[in-house]
Amino acid sequence: MTNDPIPNIKAKALWMRRRSFQMVYEAQLGHPGGDFSATDILATLYFGVLNFDPAQPNWPERDRFIMSKGHASGSLYTVLSAAGYFPEDWLSTYMGNKSRLNGHPNRNYLPGVETNTGPLGHGMPVAVGIAIAGQITGATYRTFVLTGDGELQEGSNWEAASVAGHRKLNHLTLIVDRNRLQQGAGTEETNTLDPLDDRFRAFGFEVFMVDGHDHAALLAVLSAPPGEKPRAVIANTTKGKGVSFMEHQAKWHHGVPNAAQFAQAMEELV
Repeated sequence: MTNDPIPNIKAKALWMRRRSFQMVYEAQLGHPGGDFSATDILATLYFGVLNFDPAQPNWPERDRFIMSKGHASGSLYTVLSAAGYFPEDWLSTYMGNKSRLNGHPNRNYLPGVETNTGPLGHGMPVAVGIAIAGQITGATYRTFVLTGDGELQEGSNWEAASVAGHRKLNHLTLIVDRNRLQQGAGTEETNTLDPLDDRFRAFGFEVFMVDGHDHAALLAVLSAPPGEKPRAVIANTTKGKGVSFMEHQAKWHHGVPNAAQFAQAMEELV
């Protein structure tokens, strides 16, 4: 017997990649590149870090997770299903007519979704508001929010970061999916973000740089007890991680596979 959560996290991440890619293939819609860059982060959070009860999605003491990069809904839906929030067969309805599983997550339709996201730059401000509420009431829950790196071009994130640093929201963790690609181009070609770590330090955050596909490294930083400041975890990731023809390719931000590509991906994702 072992208490090591890493094998389970690794297995869940593999299943999530395979299942989310099948969802995109069947729907011929989605954002698989960003799904794959975020998968290991989500698997680590849900199977190694977060305190939650899928039977009570609104349990007051739960940790809060907000998927600000809502276009990567495939990865969120697979992890919520794997965590027990809803049956796996719901995943087959992804993007379908009147499906609960929209292209962007909607808390009115799906248990486990904390807030509706899709328009970029919304998740971080909501997360800061949730963390402020916890600070005021003395709650012990933690708030985690995952943003895309291209998403940080939205000024609302930096307004929220300023408030978080000022209020020393030490139960707040921002995770940046730093795959360095956005729709159509690299982030540094579009609007320079580096040195991203120094920017967050200037806003009053404790900053960590981590390999966003290293489950042990992610687990260590995300499960560490709160300090005195909010945390920014810059997770260096690969868009399309795990599939050779997708990795580091901006076109897979919202690309969909043909039959041959789907078959190849399933062979590689083992």
